[in-house]
Amino acid sequence: MATAASLLALVDTAIENLISGEHESYSIGARSVTRLDLQSLFNERRILQQEVQRESGGQGAIRLAKLGRVSR
Repeated sequence: MATAASLLALVDTAIENLISGEHESYSIGARSVTRLDLQSLFNERRILQQEVQRESGGQGAIRLAKLGRVSR
């Protein structure tokens, strides 16, 4: 099974290749994306970035929310 980090690398490569015009379409897992559907790759990248962040210890907004919590 592919990790979120490895899928994120594939998505980044697919975005780069689609923008540069090297490829007209891409398949990642069960998903197929065409040049006209670049937004789907951006959405997938955002989701994978969040997943990688969670897997690496949740640095960022989640940790800030915990620090901002007032205990009574």
